[in-house]
Amino acid sequence: MTSSEVGIEPAVVVDQLTVVRGGTTALKGVRFALEPGTLTGLLGPSGAGKTTLMRAIVGVQIITAGTVTVLGRPAGAAPLRNRVGYVTQDPSVYPDLSVRQNLRYFAKVLGAPSSDIDRVIEEVQLQPQADQVVSTLSGGERSRVSLATALLGNPELLVLDEPTVGLDPVLRRELWDLFGRLAERGVTLLVSSHVMDEATRCHRLLLLRQAELLADGTLGQLQALTGQADPEQVFLHLIDNGVQGPPGGDKDLPGRADPEAEGRTA
Repeated sequence: MTSSEVGIEPAVVVDQLTVVRGGTTALKGVRFALEPGTLTGLLGPSGAGKTTLMRAIVGVQIITAGTVTVLGRPAGAAPLRNRVGYVTQDPSVYPDLSVRQNLRYFAKVLGAPSSDIDRVIEEVQLQPQADQVVSTLSGGERSRVSLATALLGNPELLVLDEPTVGLDPVLRRELWDLFGRLAERGVTLLVSSHVMDEATRCHRLLLLRQAELLADGTLGQLQALTGQADPEQVFLHLIDNGVQGPPGGDKDLPGRADPEAEGRTA
């Protein structure tokens, strides 16, 4: 059963979203909705429009047509500042400050309690580096600092652009365990990735290709659609053959999958 069927408002509604930049169409008629408390993977080749879509949801992307509604408000509305966390591909923290100093600064900006600082340091496992200057950290450690800033204040929506790039397999697994726990607490997560085994940790998958939403469904639905068992082969089959994903249960926003149909794997 979807949120619309039980009267719960979707966390994100993207309706006919089109973005044109410099004469190039970055997104074309993209349409979907995200249920509260779900972990959605955003997949697609480089240049497919993943980052543009995430920027539109956060409200920092100028859109050409369509609408994006986040937690009941237009994307980017001022009241959403403390309710949405965003992690970009490149670490967005101050390199000349320590991990703790960065978090203290962002906590003040967001109005988050100071007790959040130790909590998020522990969640991203940066306790040994807490007082280390960011410029001396590895790339993966800097990415975790950015993730920690996004977790300040317990946001209701997390938009994470390839948050596990540069991390070793053990740490990637631990972060995906964290994402699963956040979803269980009711946080909605949209996570982009190029690592296909991470698709198995998602309740639902969105696949972009050439600025359009190519497929939308659970991994099981997409496996059945393509006749492929391996997640990477599912991805390649859809990219190569351009098969549309299964219809979802919402008549107003087609392409929405019900994560309860096959259970949650995170």
